[in-house]
Amino acid sequence: MKSPLREAETMHRNGEGMSVAVVIPCYRVRKHILAVIGAIGAEVETIYVVDDACPQQTGDFVAQECRDPRVRVLAHKVNYGVGGAMITGYLQALRDGADVVVKLDGDGQMDPGHIPMLVKPIVQGMADYTKGNRFYYLEGVQQMPMVRLLGNAALSFIAKFSTGYWDIFDPTNGFTAVHAKVLERLPLEKIDRRYFFESDMLFRLNTIRAVVMDVPLSARYADEESNLKIFRSIPEFAFKHTRNVLKRIFYNYYLRDFSAMSLELLLGCMALFLGVSFGSLAWIKSVRTGVVATSGTVMLAALPTLVGIQLLLSFLAADSGNVPKIPLHKRL
Repeated sequence: MKSPLREAETMHRNGEGMSVAVVIPCYRVRKHILAVIGAIGAEVETIYVVDDACPQQTGDFVAQECRDPRVRVLAHKVNYGVGGAMITGYLQALRDGADVVVKLDGDGQMDPGHIPMLVKPIVQGMADYTKGNRFYYLEGVQQMPMVRLLGNAALSFIAKFSTGYWDIFDPTNGFTAVHAKVLERLPLEKIDRRYFFESDMLFRLNTIRAVVMDVPLSARYADEESNLKIFRSIPEFAFKHTRNVLKRIFYNYYLRDFSAMSLELLLGCMALFLGVSFGSLAWIKSVRTGVVATSGTVMLAALPTLVGIQLLLSFLAADSGNVPKIPLHKRL
């Protein structure tokens, strides 16, 4: 039985596969970058190393030390963040005619040997965008630092609602692949340039109804250092997820379509607001006067509250089933 890597190499040599490009955003990864490039297999045609104004001058280091003819170094004079580096790489890959573009970090956490597994669902027409899922294998979860484990678990649930992809996990995983036809239809100029990049990509993919698929991959943790300050980023991430939730719901259920789900959400919010507001006012009045609220007053507060909750739960159930099923690149 052929390994995924050997199968991809055979397809590439026979001219049956798609042109695959890899983009590596670089910032403080000089220690690992040559090993990462050296582990990229023959299934990849072009490797873009994007130096995002790295203080270690990783781009110059790669240009001087790397002998791989597939490597092209792109450089920023200003640090734009991981998203900005990826967008530079994406645009160059599109100009050069790549069919599939892979995002691979330069810190050694991602195994380049998994690239064929990541690309395969796109090549087979099953997905428009694939991403790694580090939570699938128990061994990988045990290696994950506790702070990252808890943070990713919480973010995964929030991102499901924010992006509309209820069937995926580990949304901040940066090991991804995307079909060029789908990439061309994304508003790249609007996507977040910093650490919210992966989550914002998923939100934008949902707005164009692209199919996203998780690929179980293991992560590697060694002596790499993350530039993301988790606790400092919580308020920023919370605000951006909330913004994307509102945008996604408006785009999908009110601007582009209006269905029973739209009514459920609208009536559910109204009923919940009325029930909670009336109940709160009645409770405040009861506290001030010392008069216990009547059973009728309690029912007037409880009934719309319960109806509102039921309508919202019904909307969430329907929304979780409204995940894109037919790959966009096959419809274009």
